[in-house]
Amino acid sequence: MEQLNHVAAIIALTMGVGWASGINLYAAIFMLGILGATGNMVLPPGLQILANPLVIGAAGFMYLVEFVADKVPGVDSGWDALHTFIRIPAGALLAAGAVGPTHPAVSLAAAIMGGGMAAGAHATKAGTRVIINTSPEPFSNWVASFTEDVVVVVGLWTALNHPWLFLLLLLAFILLMIWLLPRLWRAIKKVFGFLKYLITPRKARSLSKEVPPEKASVQVREAGTSTS
Repeated sequence: MEQLNHVAAIIALTMGVGWASGINLYAAIFMLGILGATGNMVLPPGLQILANPLVIGAAGFMYLVEFVADKVPGVDSGWDALHTFIRIPAGALLAAGAVGPTHPAVSLAAAIMGGGMAAGAHATKAGTRVIINTSPEPFSNWVASFTEDVVVVVGLWTALNHPWLFLLLLLAFILLMIWLLPRLWRAIKKVFGFLKYLITPRKARSLSKEVPPEKASVQVREAGTSTS
């Protein structure tokens, strides 16, 4: 039973750092670094670098930047778009480091799983933010941002202290993500379709309604040329 609990703890930490990285990478690194530096957690060898003061300082600074950017409508979505290329690879690296010294195949499997969890969490967060940004008031962005920060901290704490509970909650999150992502995608397509409608010249819109679809694109291009 003790061996099983040990395996569950490793899996929970591996999946936890990947999942948390997809939501708020810098908060996850800062929290783990502080726990390791203060002796409240024994970090695996692959994650001990997080306890370095330089890493903690860099993560803390970037967390403050994200804390501000995440609460400005429009800026948050741009920030999320940029971090598509940061959160997912970082989640994979942290997950690989969380398993400790082991066979390279195990580290690679952990990186794949951690990167996948980071990608799913990031897509869910970014998609939700696009929908929230359709609201004219900024308060929903603030609530979403604070909620995400709390969820990351509580989630990692649960992964470290109650791995079995975390794995159950993670399974529920995965099921929710599978259900939610297609709906977010459809909603995002509608948002961008509406934005495209707003920026399309009125003359081009009227032409597209009056002619068959196969001829509409040609006349739209001609209309754009004539207006320029």
